[in-house]
Amino acid sequence: MTILAGRPSVRALQPSLIRKLSNSAIGKTDVIPLWFGEPDKPTPEFIRQAAKDAIDEGQTFYQPNLGIIELREALAQYQNRLYGTALTAENIGVTPSGMTALAIALQCVVAEGSAVVVPSPVWPNLPAAAAILGGEIIRVSLRPRGGAWRLDLEELFAACPPNTGALLINSPNNPTGWMLEDDEQRRIIDFCRERDIWLIADEVYSRIVYDRDCAPSFADKVTEDDKYLIVNSFSKSWAMTGWRLGWLTAPKSLVSTLEAVSEFNFSCIFAPTQIAGITALQEGEGFVRASLARYQAARTLLVERFAELPRVNLPLPSAAFYAFFSVEGVSDSYAFAERVLRECGIGLAPGAAFGPQGEGYLRLCFAADTPLLERALTRMLPLLT
Repeated sequence: MTILAGRPSVRALQPSLIRKLSNSAIGKTDVIPLWFGEPDKPTPEFIRQAAKDAIDEGQTFYQPNLGIIELREALAQYQNRLYGTALTAENIGVTPSGMTALAIALQCVVAEGSAVVVPSPVWPNLPAAAAILGGEIIRVSLRPRGGAWRLDLEELFAACPPNTGALLINSPNNPTGWMLEDDEQRRIIDFCRERDIWLIADEVYSRIVYDRDCAPSFADKVTEDDKYLIVNSFSKSWAMTGWRLGWLTAPKSLVSTLEAVSEFNFSCIFAPTQIAGITALQEGEGFVRASLARYQAARTLLVERFAELPRVNLPLPSAAFYAFFSVEGVSDSYAFAERVLRECGIGLAPGAAFGPQGEGYLRLCFAADTPLLERALTRMLPLLT
């Protein structure tokens, strides 16, 4: 007998195509894994040491729901330094991962049957987390124009029906590298105010941008009276993917609600993990800059090499560390990714994993040293020419 989950929204969930493909390679030793969105370097030693020291000091007890005050203050100061904001610890809730931050934000906002409008292609966990709660997912297409991905704001606004509960916007975007500019963010905030719609902004890739110190943020455009939640994470900027540490920025009036929802989801976060986060914020700028230099070199390599291949089209990623490219004649991205894995030993993410708008594309994570990427490109060349 097959036992099914009781909730239809959970039964309707589809397995991750990225996980499905990567699971098929378990046990294979000669695969270059470029399918997951994480740096190829471990967390810096000085961050690891801070956690070790905290463990040795016996900091293994329960902690406050919203995170230790020192980390909340450090996060407020970090964002104030980047964006010129005046945030305090009372605007911050710490979470065990950016994914949990997203889930908590959606639990606070999404009512069953309300519409959640999402620019797409997009990391599949975003719309799935809203769908679990019974939200009606409406996707608005990002489109490649002029050599880069673009979002038509008029199309976005027109796609919002009367029952829209939230705009869910991932900028900088995974998988395309698309990024909103300041004026576009202001228009979105104005629209949300006019329509009384919540804004949930996933800004996890805000420090991985190639023409400025940080990506535009909604943080310096919202007020305490706005309905907003900004999701962020330590995973990408400080190579802390396995640590599972994220945070939410919100109006002070909402933080007591975040505290209650956090209690009933995860209760608290391991103190040494939080102390490692403080260390990353206070001592990690050199690592962030060095990482960005590596990603810049990798992006340049891929753009130049793909430009030499007539069958390959790579819109330039403005941010994040992904090449989201199409190959002429490829319409089934999962089947092609399977072939690349089988024949070349390269792990790519199929574009279909990121929604219907991603079909026909492949995602390659270039958060890696250029010699590794050179090897991967050499292996893939027969299938790309």
